[in-house]
Amino acid sequence: MIRVAIANQKGGVGKTTTAINIATAMAATGWKVLLIDLDPQGNASTGIGIPAAARERSSYDLLVDQAPLAECIQPTRIPGLDVIPATVDLSGAEVELVAVDNRTDRLRQALTGDAGHDVCFIDCPPSLGLLTLNALCAADTLLVPLQCEFFALEGLSQLLQTVERVQQRFNPSLGIVGIALTMFDRRNRLTDQVADDVRSCLGNLVFDAVIPRNVRLSEAPSHGLPALVYDHTCVGSRAYMALARELITRLPEKRKAA
Repeated sequence: MIRVAIANQKGGVGKTTTAINIATAMAATGWKVLLIDLDPQGNASTGIGIPAAARERSSYDLLVDQAPLAECIQPTRIPGLDVIPATVDLSGAEVELVAVDNRTDRLRQALTGDAGHDVCFIDCPPSLGLLTLNALCAADTLLVPLQCEFFALEGLSQLLQTVERVQQRFNPSLGIVGIALTMFDRRNRLTDQVADDVRSCLGNLVFDAVIPRNVRLSEAPSHGLPALVYDHTCVGSRAYMALARELITRLPEKRKAA
């Protein structure tokens, strides 16, 4: 199973929207997908159609109580897509894990041996605490959603420094599969400037597909649906389908051809 952490320490960059729709797009192309909600806000769980009352087991149970992986996985309405939801209990996991010896390795241990999925996406919280660190230690690679604004560039440099530290101390094989430009607005000259700056600095690491600002992307979570299901014809959905196709070409060769 290929493990992809979706992380950015800055909030509001479209991280959860990216996680939901990339996972949906991959499932639609025949991949068996597992989405792990590691954000205490539980937005990915809500956006994929799992209400709070239906989350009997969660990523908190997986990390803190070391519940079996199979007991925490829930099916979704989308064929081929399973989820491990988050509950508010996860907000206390950072404190509870501090005293644990293998506190940075809990998620990696939990995911070892999963043969039922081809790819796992981990939706991280907007911080660089123990939850995100667990995701980075468990992941094969990292996908970074980046909002096209000036302050996002500062957050990106800090994230890249964190990735280097994780590579040095915990997970030498961690790579970066790509940077996804989100909330792109061609009417705003700053948007183009930020995109050009990121591409000039990071080159081919930046995906060609760009996610635009789109009302349908914002509406979909309130219906408990990914945008690709809510309105697959909108520009946001088409952009995420293009991003998924590009992502597939970059993923490690760990999955046999469908």
